[in-house]
Amino acid sequence: MLVEQIAVFLENKSGRLAEITAVLADNDINIRALSVADTADFGILRLIVDKVELAKKVLKENGFTVGKTTVIAVEVPDRTGGLATVLAAIRDAGINVEYMYAFVNKTGENAVLIFRFEKMEEAIETLRREGFTILSKEQICAL
Repeated sequence: MLVEQIAVFLENKSGRLAEITAVLADNDINIRALSVADTADFGILRLIVDKVELAKKVLKENGFTVGKTTVIAVEVPDRTGGLATVLAAIRDAGINVEYMYAFVNKTGENAVLIFRFEKMEEAIETLRREGFTILSKEQICAL
């Protein structure tokens, strides 16, 4: 099950992240997960939001460069070794992790790991075969 994620490219300067979150808030778009990676000159903000197409539209209208990709959301118990078990299954299948980030749901019982893999469909098959729970966008937004 693939989840749509938006990526926003932004200059590495004061206030740009605040501008993005204000645009989303002003348009009633809820951020469910995010990750920021930066270099000296620019950053990449990766977001899972409840209204993907609207988020893309309003951010572009406000001058941001926005892309859309798919990721996989894996739910694991929030305990020591949760991530390690997922990564061991992926390693054993010979699949490369391009990037990942994580968040803990409101109950604190489970963590959600967001992955971009080199071989997305193969990763889904591997994770399901190994008994991992793959979440949909609707499930993420309900957490």
